[in-house]
Amino acid sequence: MGANMANVTRIKAKDSNRSDKSSADNSDAEISRKVSIKAKNSENKKAQAAKKEAIKNKAKEIRKEKKAAEKKEIPAILKPLWFISAPFRAIGRYIRDSFRELRQVRWPNRKTTWKITLSVIIYVLIIGAFIMLLDILLKLIFDNLLGGK
Repeated sequence: MGANMANVTRIKAKDSNRSDKSSADNSDAEISRKVSIKAKNSENKKAQAAKKEAIKNKAKEIRKEKKAAEKKEIPAILKPLWFISAPFRAIGRYIRDSFRELRQVRWPNRKTTWKITLSVIIYVLIIGAFIMLLDILLKLIFDNLLGGK
């Protein structure tokens, strides 16, 4: 059914006054040409997709081979050292991965940094003033209720 879908094309309605046979033959030839072009484009896209898939599969095979090469058997003499060095290797891997992540960060420019900093300072001042007013109001209420000063 998918192959049949490539052969479908739109046909525009012609003027009813022009019903001669030669124009019908020309429109049939034009339609068949459009259909063949669409089929050819579809085949090209399928071939390109197949090439991309082959490249992906080859890359996966290469990665698998690299992993297999990395997983070499450790000699029995070095196994205790390998176990002892595990925390240090983990710390080294963590630091290496942290630097990789930092390289991927998109840092803001100076103007954006100042805007963000000022907005944070203003927000903190507003929230601080709100909490201070709420504290004063609650203190007045409790002093009146408890008969304080």
